[in-house]
Amino acid sequence: MHDSGPQSVPLVIVEGFLSSAGAVVWGNFEQHSNFACQSNGEHDRRTIFASVGPVSSLHDRACELFYSLKGGIVDYGQKHSEENGHARFGRTYETGSYPEWSAECPLHFFGHSMGGPTIIKLQWLLATGFFGKECSSDMILSVNTVSSPFRGTQLVYSLGEDRRNAPAVRPFSPGDLLAKGVHVAAYLAPVLPRIFDLHADARGLSFREASLGSFVRQLAKSEWAESRDATPYDATFEAADEREAMREGAVHPNTYYRSYSASLADANAQASSASWVSRLFTWPMHAVSAVISNFDFSTLRPIPAFMETVAAARRASKMGADANVEDGVIDVATGGDYLSAALRANDGVVPLFSQWHPFECRSTRCKHYSHSDNILEGFETKSYIHSPPEAGVWNVHHLSNTHHFSVVPFWLGTQSQKAFWLDLGHWLRAIDAAHRNRPT
Repeated sequence: MHDSGPQSVPLVIVEGFLSSAGAVVWGNFEQHSNFACQSNGEHDRRTIFASVGPVSSLHDRACELFYSLKGGIVDYGQKHSEENGHARFGRTYETGSYPEWSAECPLHFFGHSMGGPTIIKLQWLLATGFFGKECSSDMILSVNTVSSPFRGTQLVYSLGEDRRNAPAVRPFSPGDLLAKGVHVAAYLAPVLPRIFDLHADARGLSFREASLGSFVRQLAKSEWAESRDATPYDATFEAADEREAMREGAVHPNTYYRSYSASLADANAQASSASWVSRLFTWPMHAVSAVISNFDFSTLRPIPAFMETVAAARRASKMGADANVEDGVIDVATGGDYLSAALRANDGVVPLFSQWHPFECRSTRCKHYSHSDNILEGFETKSYIHSPPEAGVWNVHHLSNTHHFSVVPFWLGTQSQKAFWLDLGHWLRAIDAAHRNRPT
């Protein structure tokens, strides 16, 4: 720990779907993420693992995230709770993890998978006054994500979400069986270890609040899983379109944005250089990736908004016109093929295009960096950031030959993981410097 130099802005980590293990599995990443601070004689950056529901909706997760940091009784809002059939108030945090959090004392946020959209939801609630007039979007200094389904993922349909009638779930599908497991965990919550904490306090699902008959009925047909107030629905393309229609996810001028978008390479080519531990993780991801790649988008109702963009780009490319797409992520000749490939390319969970940022590129501000600039290649301690970062712009980096869990949350001490956290550490330190020098 260095005791000289300026204080570093803390980093809040928001985990994804079914993930709440925290530092237990995230491992020794701080040794590498703090290199930039340590090598410049600055304080180590504090890391805060946020406590949110692993299967809850983005709204509920964002509320839990806010109060876990600020402290107080979790308030989901009267309108939201009435519409979704649960109590307005959840658990109480006597002392928040960062009670001084404000626009003057902002925080960095890092989200894996559904953690990314959770942070975006939080910033939208802050900006729209949900938590009070004293709160603002400037409380979030940076948004950093990896493998986040900002615009949904076809995997949720493959697992059981009804393609024409979401949030209904197909009986006996993997999603349906998972929902039953969730209800068992919720019912036994008072006696289960903290790692199984579902943050379902407001739903009254434990054996201390619900009857055995009610529990059995929920096992037969889950009111929570088959609602718009749960993670599976928020991962649909329909839910993403609804969020974008409300301008949720629009960039804010004083916040810095960076996304890391992963995609898998050919399984045989990647296996040749991978360790047996990496192969253990990678082969199942390739199997799921194939399911995502072959998904039939024509079966979806309503038709996702991004499909109109794909169709327009294909028409434009066939006519020799400008297809208005981003260069440098996938090397293809025409815009139509580019977007089509981005729909199919994925990290084993999320399609590539959905990991970039909310909205189409023409509807936001973004910079896409070539996959030749992959920050995971090699293990360098030098910073790749040669100019002050720009706020209000998504910086999109492509991580090739990378699956949904390659970088986080499971720490294996790989060169790629070390390189990733070194890069993120340099990025956050550059933001800290820009923030300190910002005119008041």
